Amino acid sequence: MNIAMMLTWFRILLIPVVVVCYYLPLPHTHFIAMSLFAIASITDLLDGWLARSFNQGSKFGAFLDPVADKLMVTSVLIIVLGSVGSPYIAIPTAIIIGREITISALREWMAEMGKRTSMAVKNIGKIKTVIQMFALGPFLLYDPTANDLWIKVVGIIALYIAAILTLWSMIVYLKIAYSDLTLSQKKQ
Repeated sequence: MNIAMMLTWFRILLIPVVVVCYYLPLPHTHFIAMSLFAIASITDLLDGWLARSFNQGSKFGAFLDPVADKLMVTSVLIIVLGSVGSPYIAIPTAIIIGREITISALREWMAEMGKRTSMAVKNIGKIKTVIQMFALGPFLLYDPTANDLWIKVVGIIALYIAAILTLWSMIVYLKIAYSDLTLSQKKQ
């Protein structure tokens, strides 16, 4: 256990706290939930930097870090969809969650073929995650009973940008795996 790994676990442990804070019927809980989510998002950048800078990387850490990201993003997407619940939120939510499931399955399949390293996280995947986390912050802050529609609009625009980057990153990963996918299909 090192500092980078502790930050990843901390990020995972913050997820239920963010969810509970969001739904508490108290003043400022949306702001608290958004702030905790922002802290968790920052730990995502920090744990990777620490692992690389201090040579604290591990196979388990490489596995757990993207899992923590996916847990964070999908948990908040579910909150957003439940709170704002409209087709224009459901579409990017489905794109983002669908991509995460697809690429996770692809990574597992490539690992079984002994090609785990070809599916390592690319820069586009990191940028996608940062934009997703940025897009979800305004939704956590948004309170439908308050007069802050602009926060929702910022969130929607950012969520669509995140969905576009999410699709783009999926295409990048599928292109990387394409030859292995078609080669294994020919063998069957």
